[in-house]
Parts: sequence; C-alpha cells; structure tokens
Amino acid sequence: MSRILIVDDEIDIAELISDVLKDEGYETVIKNDGSSAITEIDNNNNYDLILLDIMMPNLSGTDTCKMIRDKVSCPIIFVTAKAETIDKITGFSVGADDYITKPFEIEELIARVKAHLRREERKNNTISNIIKIGEIEINKDNYEVKKNNEIITLSTKEFELLSYLMSNAGTTLSKEQIYNSVWQTEYGDIGTVAVNIKSLRKKLDPDEKYIITIWGLGYKFVKVPTND
Repeated sequence: MSRILIVDDEIDIAELISDVLKDEGYETVIKNDGSSAITEIDNNNNYDLILLDIMMPNLSGTDTCKMIRDKVSCPIIFVTAKAETIDKITGFSVGADDYITKPFEIEELIARVKAHLRREERKNNTISNIIKIGEIEINKDNYEVKKNNEIITLSTKEFELLSYLMSNAGTTLSKEQIYNSVWQTEYGDIGTVAVNIKSLRKKLDPDEKYIITIWGLGYKFVKVPTND
C-alpha cells in the first residue's frame, strides 16, 4: 500500500484529500504546517508521494520543499492557490515534480497521484541504462545526472523530461509528444512542458547548447552540442 503525506494548513481540504485517497486504497498522514512535515520526514522517511501546499504560516511550502527534497526521492506535488507561471517555475526549481492549482477537481488529483506512483514503480523496475551526450550523462537506473562528472540535482519530472529528450536526441519533438510521453495524463496544461524546459535549462543547460527550441515545432536535444 502506497503511503502519502499531505501537508496543508487548511484542515478541511487536507481531510478531504485524505478521505478520497483512502477510498482509492492509499495510506495517508496529514500535517498542517511545514515544520511538522519536516519532523515527520526526519522520523519516518518512507513515503511514496507528498502533497504540499505553498501558502502556509511560518514556513511556506516552497521552503519546506527545499528542506526535504534532499531527504526524499519520492514525487512532490504542490497543491496550491498560487497559479501564476512564476509560482510554478519557483515550485519546479525547488524540486517539485508537479503542480495542481486550487480549486481542483478531485478526479484530476487522483489521476495525477496515480500517474506519479505508476512512474515510480516503473522507475524502481527499470534496467540500468546510461546515456551520455557531450558533457551530460544520465543513469536511468538510479536517476543520477552528471555534467562534467559533477552531479546535478533534478526533480523526478525534470529527470524524466531530460531522459526522454536524450533518448530521442537529434529528433525534433513537439510539445504534445513530450507532454503525452512524460506526463502520461489527459489532465493538466501543456504549458507545463515549457515551464519544465526552462527549469531544466537553468540547472543544466543555461547556454542552450543541448536543448534547443525549434520554433513552431517543439524542442530537440542535439547529438553534438555547439561550442558557441
């Protein structure tokens, strides 16, 4: 049974989420502030997924995510009323794997939770596979990314995006292809692709030598990076 940590200072919403996830067969634990969530992770780090609000008193969800990201490898999904693009970029940059805005449809929440848990299960069963292009190397077995032999920390979703791009290096991929292959859900905003590309570039490819935009078509990970 998968275990899910719910962190939200709005008790009614946290309990609603908990109830619907329990109905789906998941075990849930609720914490109503960031500090208690961090303590919970320190004492009991065996969660399969974390749902995290952003706007909480004392310690925001963004700061909470920063503090627990290195302690957990499971997916972290922000569930928040902050819906601006800059908020999403910030969320992904601190290690979140997905972003759901309030108010949300229960069906969408459940679908995304299930999708992330399925991907985690596939990740745990994957065959070791290393791809290296230029300065960048990924290990699909342990989700490790290196640039010039230096480990680069990515969120689960950023890794999956990078893995998909590198596995299809030299091929122009549309946003639709990327979204359908990486997110694997009918719910959500295809604009998430651009947001994650931007975050991935910031961490790994600030000069855009590897991940290039093919205007009007999509993106391509080049097999031989430019030296500009």
